[in-house]
Amino acid sequence: MTKRRNFTPEFKAAVVLEALRGESSQVELCQGHNISEEQISTWKCQLLENAASLFEPRDTKDATKQIAQLERHVGKLSVALDIQKKVLALLSEQDQKNDK
Repeated sequence: MTKRRNFTPEFKAAVVLEALRGESSQVELCQGHNISEEQISTWKCQLLENAASLFEPRDTKDATKQIAQLERHVGKLSVALDIQKKVLALLSEQDQKNDK
């Protein structure tokens, strides 16, 4: 049974760009990287289909909302941790008084 290989996005981009530049033929790329022609064709199609999204402005509103949500969550966790620390300190004090 053959094991599937996983390629990094960087590797895929490098191979597709090399193929699009015409520096070497697709057959040479396939042989050099031990990849099928179908695989390179699939990667080319994916690049061409998603190329326009590279030039779209990034939605900073979503990122800002997510950061604010995460900051609120961190604040809640900090408060919960402070409460737990105070309770632990009170319990430790009571144990010390009971030991005497």
